[in-house]
Amino acid sequence: MRFDILTLFPAIFDGFLSEGLLNKAIQNRLLEVELWDFRQWAKDKHHSVDDRPYGGGPGMLIGCEAVFDCVEQVQSEGQQPGQLIMLTPDGRKLDQNLVTELAQFDRLLLLCGRYEGFDERISTGLKPLEISVGDFICNGGEVPAMIIIETVMRMIPGVLGHKQSALEDSFSKEGMLEYPQYTRPRNFRGMSVPEVLLSGDHQKIAQWRKEMSLQRTRERRDDLLDKNK
Repeated sequence: MRFDILTLFPAIFDGFLSEGLLNKAIQNRLLEVELWDFRQWAKDKHHSVDDRPYGGGPGMLIGCEAVFDCVEQVQSEGQQPGQLIMLTPDGRKLDQNLVTELAQFDRLLLLCGRYEGFDERISTGLKPLEISVGDFICNGGEVPAMIIIETVMRMIPGVLGHKQSALEDSFSKEGMLEYPQYTRPRNFRGMSVPEVLLSGDHQKIAQWRKEMSLQRTRERRDDLLDKNK
């Protein structure tokens, strides 16, 4: 799978791309990540891509010209244009169902805004899929883009050490939170591992995990149970 990140600050991704499972997936050629700087398509000598909004108001907006040119050239450099995504608080809220949908694409282009956002004509003309990672505001789209990559990559075969891992995650199995898990030591500061997990009875363990998943979801996120009714 290929991710193209379109941003004003590509250096933000240096550490993100060089660590952990993501870097391993890139090294193993399960993923490809390309970084693109809007300023490379700026027309003036200062490489400016932002300007004051018509009608007044605070802040600056990222303008149309550099973004359109950037997107169109990046799309042309792959075997297919891919799905363009704009990270914006106005978009469809990211959840595991949407992550699963995104994982079906071979290529995602992630459009990262800054300042007061994008000129509305970027959305109108390029028709990206607009996605929000939550009801809050980030300084830009770079961290939300990282969230998209982190969540989608887990669905790609071979990225995780165990293919069952993604299926057992919270929100994946029946839309509920994941059951509690334990590792060694068996006893720590008066806290013990539940005996059922030491029993070796896989049927009982599976039943316990299902019950704990339901209990944890009911206690912490009962809204998820309402969705599954």
